Amino acid sequence: MDWTSVQLRALVAVQQTGSVRAAADELGYTPGAVSQQISALEREAGTALTERIGRGLRLTPIGVELAAHARRILDVDAQIVAALEASADAVQGELYVGAFASAAVDMWPALLRTLRSTYPELSVVTRELDVDDLHASVASGAIDVAVGLDYPDNPIPRDPHLRSLTLRRERFEIAAPATTFNQSTIRLADLADRDWILAPEASQYGRAVRAVCRRYGVEPRVRHEVTDTAVSMAMVEAGLGIAPATESMLRLRPARVDRLTLAEEFVRDIVAVVRTVAADRPAIKAFLDALTASIDDRPIDDRPPAESPLADNSIG
Repeated sequence: MDWTSVQLRALVAVQQTGSVRAAADELGYTPGAVSQQISALEREAGTALTERIGRGLRLTPIGVELAAHARRILDVDAQIVAALEASADAVQGELYVGAFASAAVDMWPALLRTLRSTYPELSVVTRELDVDDLHASVASGAIDVAVGLDYPDNPIPRDPHLRSLTLRRERFEIAAPATTFNQSTIRLADLADRDWILAPEASQYGRAVRAVCRRYGVEPRVRHEVTDTAVSMAMVEAGLGIAPATESMLRLRPARVDRLTLAEEFVRDIVAVVRTVAADRPAIKAFLDALTASIDDRPIDDRPPAESPLADNSIG
C-alpha cells in the first residue's frame, strides 16, 4: 500500500473525534481535505474504513485495526525525526505547538522571541486550538507539543501514548459586577442564588466548575452559557452575572469587575503534553526547557504544586 502520514493522521483523528469536522479542527485542515485523505486511504486499502452512525462517524472493524497500525507507523516516524535531530550539531527542524487562548496571550510572545534568538535553526509553528482538542491533536501527531489544562475536579482522560508536565497551578476566584458584594472573600453557598456565566457542561472546564459547586452542595444557576473568556468577562462587567476566573483569564480580557477570593479551593493546572515516543526530541526538549524557565520567573504561587518531570508524569 502507498499511503502518506497525512492520510494516517486523518484516520487516527477521525477515530478519536468521531466526525470529519472535528478531525479537521484538530488537524488544522478543512473537512473536505480530511474526507479526501480518508477516501484516498480507502482506495489504497480496497475497502471502507468508516461508516456513518447518526450524525457521527466511526471506523469499521478493519478501520480500527488499520488505525492501530497507523499509530505505530506515526510513532516510528516520530522516532526517526528524533534520531535525525539528535545527530545534528544544533537544535533545528520544525516544531508544531498548540495552545489555548489565555496561555497563548500569557506565554507566547516572550517565549517565541527567546526561542528564535536561542535556536535560530528551529522553526516553531504555533496554532491556537480549543482547549478540549489539544490532547487529541497531540495524540494524532497533528501537533508536537500542546499547552493545555487539567482540572483535579475533572481530570484529563488517561492516554498511555501521552506524557504531561505540570507548568503552573492557578486558583480560581469569582469575577463579579463592580460593587455587587461588600466583602473580598466569599463562599460558594453565598452564590447559589446568583446568575452564573459558565462554559457548557459538555466542556472539560464546564464539568469541572459544576463538580466543585456540587461538592459543596451548590447547583449554579447558569443564566448564560459562554465558552469565550473575553465574552464572559465582558458580560460580568455589564452586570449580567458572575463567573469563575483565574489571573491569566483576567489578563486575556481586562475588565472593570470585582475579584472575590473563594473560600473553597478550586484550581486548574496548566500542563505541557507531548507524545511519549517523541519526548526525547531535541526540539521538544529545547522548547520545554525554555517554557519551564519562563514559568520559573513567575511568583512562587504561580508555580507547579509539586515537582513533575515530563518522564515521570505520563497520562496513563
